[in-house]
Amino acid sequence: MWAAALAGSLAAGVAIATSELIAGLIPGAPSLVIAMGSQAIALQPPGAKDVITSLFGTDDKAALNVMVIIAVIVIAAGAGVVAARRFRAGALVFVLFGVVAALAAALQPLVALVPAIATAAVATGAGLVSLHFLLGLAPGSLSPAVPAGAVEAPPAEPEWSPDWESPEWTRRRFLIASAATLGGVVAAGTLGRLLLDAQHPEGVVSTSKLPAALMPVAPIAADQVLHAPGLTPLVISNDQFYRIDTALEVPQVDISSWTLQVKGMVDHPLTFTYDDLLAMPLYEQYVTIACVSNPVGGDLVGNTLWTGVRLKDVLAKAGIGQGATQIVGRSVDGFTAGFPTSWATAPEREPLIAVGMNRVPLPANHGFPARLIVPGLYGYVSATKWLASIELTAREAVDGYWVPLGWAKDGPILTQSRIDFPASGQQISPGPTQIGGVAWAPDRGVEAVEVSLDDGAWQSATLGRPISKATWVQWLLPWTATTGRHSIEVRATDDTGVVQTSQVTDPAPDGAHGHHRIFVTVN
Repeated sequence: MWAAALAGSLAAGVAIATSELIAGLIPGAPSLVIAMGSQAIALQPPGAKDVITSLFGTDDKAALNVMVIIAVIVIAAGAGVVAARRFRAGALVFVLFGVVAALAAALQPLVALVPAIATAAVATGAGLVSLHFLLGLAPGSLSPAVPAGAVEAPPAEPEWSPDWESPEWTRRRFLIASAATLGGVVAAGTLGRLLLDAQHPEGVVSTSKLPAALMPVAPIAADQVLHAPGLTPLVISNDQFYRIDTALEVPQVDISSWTLQVKGMVDHPLTFTYDDLLAMPLYEQYVTIACVSNPVGGDLVGNTLWTGVRLKDVLAKAGIGQGATQIVGRSVDGFTAGFPTSWATAPEREPLIAVGMNRVPLPANHGFPARLIVPGLYGYVSATKWLASIELTAREAVDGYWVPLGWAKDGPILTQSRIDFPASGQQISPGPTQIGGVAWAPDRGVEAVEVSLDDGAWQSATLGRPISKATWVQWLLPWTATTGRHSIEVRATDDTGVVQTSQVTDPAPDGAHGHHRIFVTVN
């Protein structure tokens, strides 16, 4: 039985590696692992996002790929055991998996039907050939099919391996073939994934340079930045900026054919090419955005400089129709996010159709060629990457991707703060030191940050001067550390006077509440 299970697992590995190699060698051919993972995301039950993100953070996509592979291999092991007795029955499991994989690939918006079917067919065929070969070498070999209701007689002579060979040689030959197959699977799968990743770079993919902004922001002033070891930078670089989205591989958008449509309840539907957007007046602003899945004290939040077209200018040109109470961003990969029209048109904030990040074109993994940046809203309701269309609808007409999965339809970013250093559990030396971190409440602004040591009185921290109400601030507090174990807790007050609540909640459905508290040992 163990040999048949191993044969089934290795045959599944051959099928997976074949899929990866085809996807890597032929642009447009899908990775079946990614296709099934993407379908798992599409069919996920409410609460799954919160669990996966809390367990794996920004490694959630890699974890999902691994889970898909493990699930396929485990099921294939069972199919191998079945196939050892009735090859057709075990082979049927492989065929069914091939059909499921083909459907999953065909349902991906960026995958054509023919490559989806062809890749699944070739991968399934390779898996079946491997299964047939390995079972033929396995100790015990294959038995002929037994009709339903009949009594199975002892096999006269195995069909797949000579009866005269010794059991020890049969076992050794099978293990050698299995090891060779495993080596081929690892080599082909790794090469395929490397080639596939090369087709989907995460960095800047455009050769275009951003035109100068009509109103560039002022350089960061000395009093806006605080300096201390371990303190999060005021402005996060592109390669360090967090990434959370539903795409298992970074969509690659051809700007020669890409357009952005403004449609729905508008007076004048509009279509923009990439060059059209770059030819419009561009504006810059620092904006802090955050993921609703960010736990208390988490790092799924960042502040950076965005360059783009004012969304208000585009909406004015299109004309907002009567009853258009929601703006829905749609991605090239089918993702949707919706937010109130009134939020975007309010005079106190400046949402952008962003084309640049830190004065370079958007990196591919952050939404090239264009994405939405809406100050004050969590990304799941606003920050659509790889933007394909902006649709105006009634608020009740469309729910964004995450709303049916149990997340709130409205997603204003909560007032939150974080301790960057010392780290939780860290051992530090007695004497003068500092405590520091960041706090954010876009787009209300942060008025104060306070720290409590060992549940004592709240002490006011020193803040860097805010860039704007839409950005986070750095904070520092001097501390003379004394020997022992200490708790450190932080809270922020926004510019409306609302103090961050101490009541701890999970991120679902509208963001994590509570104070960040850590424990350190001084010795």
